[in-house]
Amino acid sequence: MREPLSVRATTYALLALFVFMVAVPLFWMVTTALKSNKDLYEDFTYLPRRPTIEHFVRVIQREDLLTNIRNSLVVASTTTMITVLVSAFAAFSIVRYRYRGREWVGRLILFKYLLPTAMLFVPLYAIVVGLGLGNTLTSLILTYLSFMVPFCTWMLMGYFRSIPPELEEHAMVDGCTKIGALFRILLPLSAPGLVASAVFSFTLSWNEFLLALVFTSDHTTMTVPIKLSMMVVGDQYIWGQLMAGAVLASVPITILYFLGQRFVVQGLAAGAVKG
Repeated sequence: MREPLSVRATTYALLALFVFMVAVPLFWMVTTALKSNKDLYEDFTYLPRRPTIEHFVRVIQREDLLTNIRNSLVVASTTTMITVLVSAFAAFSIVRYRYRGREWVGRLILFKYLLPTAMLFVPLYAIVVGLGLGNTLTSLILTYLSFMVPFCTWMLMGYFRSIPPELEEHAMVDGCTKIGALFRILLPLSAPGLVASAVFSFTLSWNEFLLALVFTSDHTTMTVPIKLSMMVVGDQYIWGQLMAGAVLASVPITILYFLGQRFVVQGLAAGAVKG
């Protein structure tokens, strides 16, 4: 049966409102980055009269934003690779093996993720300083793993449960070991869940602010969010350069979601509903 016209009209209206709320900030950010200072401060216009890339040149040359983008790429990529590997093994252990306390391990993993970062950054900072890792990218990678691994493990547990264990049993009958069945059967079939976990981990690592602000103290180790915040001096907002930096910082995430959007939706749905 077709839905009533009023239901469809309401659905499309809500979708249009959502698209508007998402598109307007993006439009404003890009147009501001392309405006000259005259269009921004003296003779304001909604669209740039003469688009210019001077703000992009300034944040790259004067602010050296590419160094901070590289730092974010290193931290986010390393965290993501380790997270997916560790989470896959942890979820496989909880879902496929039988041992005492297995259910509690799964619950504690989720509870660990629910702890707010603000409660933990002081003890984490003490540990980082004690290990001699202050003001290093390694400190960010290690602390991000403590947040990413629990959630990605929980999400992959739901996805692994959706795959019949009989497939692995057939592989083991044909000569595969338990780990061989994991790599030959379970992981290939779990590609959407793995990609969703990777995108989630990369995005949070890229955007994380509080721990990066506490653990890094100079330009050579700052990530992109910290560098953009440092570009605000007192009450002076250099909007052109700020928006240009925000556009450059958004490019890797945009590409990542464009490539993995189908897997992200499928993986998150499976992890949430079937878990």
